Amino acid sequence: MIAMNSRNPGRKGRGKKVRTLRALGRGLLGAALVFLSCGLAGAAGHLNVITIEGSINPASADYLIEAIRTSEADGAAALLIELDTPGGLVSSSQDIIKAMLNSEVPTIVYVTPRGAWAASAGMFLTIAANLAAMTPGSSIGAAHPVSIGGGGGAPVGEDGEGAARDVSMEKAENLLASYVESIAKHRKRNVEWVVDAVRDSVAVDAEQARELGVIDFVAADRSELLELIEGREIEMPSGVVTLALKGVPVENLEMSLLQEIFNFLSDPNVAVILMLGGMMGLYIEFNNPGLIVPGVAGAACLILTGIALQILPFDWVGLILMLAGLGLLVAEIFVTSFGLLFAAGIGCFLLGGTMVFEQPDLSDLSVSFWSVLVPAVLGLGIFSGLMVFALGRSLLVKQQSGVDEMIGMLGKAATSLSPNGKIFIRGEYWTGEAQEFVDEGETVEVISVEGLSLRVRRATGK
Repeated sequence: MIAMNSRNPGRKGRGKKVRTLRALGRGLLGAALVFLSCGLAGAAGHLNVITIEGSINPASADYLIEAIRTSEADGAAALLIELDTPGGLVSSSQDIIKAMLNSEVPTIVYVTPRGAWAASAGMFLTIAANLAAMTPGSSIGAAHPVSIGGGGGAPVGEDGEGAARDVSMEKAENLLASYVESIAKHRKRNVEWVVDAVRDSVAVDAEQARELGVIDFVAADRSELLELIEGREIEMPSGVVTLALKGVPVENLEMSLLQEIFNFLSDPNVAVILMLGGMMGLYIEFNNPGLIVPGVAGAACLILTGIALQILPFDWVGLILMLAGLGLLVAEIFVTSFGLLFAAGIGCFLLGGTMVFEQPDLSDLSVSFWSVLVPAVLGLGIFSGLMVFALGRSLLVKQQSGVDEMIGMLGKAATSLSPNGKIFIRGEYWTGEAQEFVDEGETVEVISVEGLSLRVRRATGK
């Protein structure tokens, strides 16, 4: 018993030392892990940047959504979206906004450079970001859906006066207003203003947008923006995140070649020009078989037009009117209508061009009337006018092919004509008949062609 009691104090002492060493080891290991994790986080932190210029379409939507996924995968501290857009497709905007609202990486929309704007669908993207900023001289708003003629239909008054009610416009306006209201509430932005931007086409500059609570910052450049953002706490699906972007590496994410091609074709103005170029190329080839280049170029333009029409929502009525207009312009070349077909063709082409991409519930894109449609129709009209002029001149030119061209031509009597004989004309011997005696070797003039025989007379003084 005494021996056992003498060993117990030693065991208790050693156990205490072991526990102390274990606790110390855990503390050192924990400190090392914290230090290592902090070092790795600092090394991995960077800012991804993308630039969207032009319309919001499937190509730009794919580009932005892919950038969000890339930023989530490579551990980016945030994704900066530099934006300058007149608007775009509603479906593409919805895809982008859905990705932004569910993103695990903070998204920052910066409307830049000076003179840029976030109109219509661009305004939706701006308010959907975790943080929104604009450069001085930029603007935001004007998100009202646009119909033919540049505005929505006005409701009919109680006294029966006013424009006819446009149900499709009202539907588009109500849907967009409700959609943008939900986004603004989620991001805690000025709900009343964003709804007015949809219903009344309200637009403001950068300073006004900040005062109204539509955006968070006004920054002259990217470096100033990052300074303003530094230390800002934002709420993410995973919790509150504090941004520390000052001095972090910046990586630019570029569009792929295929995305750039589709982005180019998603412009309604480009689609109309390609359609017109394709029609003219094929028309020239059909009238001058064998040129090859106009035909190949026209076919290529029409193929690209088909791709563009697969991307852009279009109205069949507008497309048919444009094709009918081109048909009437071509018909003017072959039918004497004193310009009526020409005028009708110009009118159909202009009307169809304004209608072809007017889908207010699907897109706010349209063909520019003055900068695209009018010059295109003017060029087409000049081309058609030259064709009509050239055809008119050809009708006045003396025939130069066939047997009828021989009327009035001069030849020589290969034999005496009394009244029948042989005539040498145009390198050939013909049977000839004269109303008077013509001696061999005399010059004769063709009066008419009767089958394989020529009626001639002596060419006196010729």
